[in-house]
Amino acid sequence: MSYILVLYYSRYGAVKQMAQHIARGVESITNMEARIRTVPSVSPSTEATEPSIPESGAIYVTLDDLKNCAGLALGSPTRFGNMAAPMKYFIDQTSSLWLSGSLVNKPATAFSSTASLHGGQETTLLSMMLPLFHLGFILLGVPYTELDLNTTQSGGTPYGTTHVAGASGKNPVTDEESRLCFAQGKRLAEIAMQLQKI
Repeated sequence: MSYILVLYYSRYGAVKQMAQHIARGVESITNMEARIRTVPSVSPSTEATEPSIPESGAIYVTLDDLKNCAGLALGSPTRFGNMAAPMKYFIDQTSSLWLSGSLVNKPATAFSSTASLHGGQETTLLSMMLPLFHLGFILLGVPYTELDLNTTQSGGTPYGTTHVAGASGKNPVTDEESRLCFAQGKRLAEIAMQLQKI
């Protein structure tokens, strides 16, 4: 069965929640599976290491997970208007896939969470898209036919679903945000299926 790789980094759990809603949208499409993966934290100390298998949650992504996916949903919290360092570190390890062209013409989308409504949601999504263009992905957003995009008082952009976690990082994903995540995952899976038939 084909799968969409739902790859995320989440420090306080909001992006993880979003990834789960996106995965539900992916799996609403017949014959498409969501494979949820994460990346390990990075440390300024060269002595610090993470276990090879996380103590809880999604397992760590491999290059093969990325190479063999039918599409990619990439999620990260905002760090000064940019993707988090652990996600960037993983993407920086994908040169072999870039050289081989393994990811060319696969669909991809991005999602993010911020502490405040204007905390760099769109710039973070765009920062995640830049390497995806280089890797050859076809980028998808969230179209305005998703009515929640027009009415949301929390997160959501046409560049990808977003969430406002609040200063404490504890705001739950809203109903609007979860519906947008679901729609984003469903659209990604639908396009991946269509591209496989070409």
